[in-house]
Amino acid sequence: MANPEQNIQLERTQVVREPVCIDFMGPGVQPVLSTPSLIMWLEMASREAAAPLLGQDEETVGTAMDLKHLAPTPLGMKVTLKTRVVEIKGRRIRFQLEAFDEVEKIAEGWHERARVSVPRFAAYLEQKKE
Repeated sequence: MANPEQNIQLERTQVVREPVCIDFMGPGVQPVLSTPSLIMWLEMASREAAAPLLGQDEETVGTAMDLKHLAPTPLGMKVTLKTRVVEIKGRRIRFQLEAFDEVEKIAEGWHERARVSVPRFAAYLEQKKE
């Protein structure tokens, strides 16, 4: 398995579209990127960044997230997502997260994912249904 010192990181850009917005402040206030959508984008970027660390039949699942959503981002603006591996302990992979819109930093925090065996995970899910 790779070490965090190998500087595993990923940067992705998303555009804020209506399905990822929240509009709750009423007339005159434009829709903004929702916090759950921002979390999903950062989680998926981290999942993609972890791919080189995985063996055959492995995937990662999110286990923890701590994110500060610092500023609103309006509909139509681009968001740059940055995730970087900062620690690997056994099956656990910890990421440093940042997100920026076209004006400012909009989020920072960390995320943890765990490597899992896809066949074992699928069997576990089937067992839960019994």
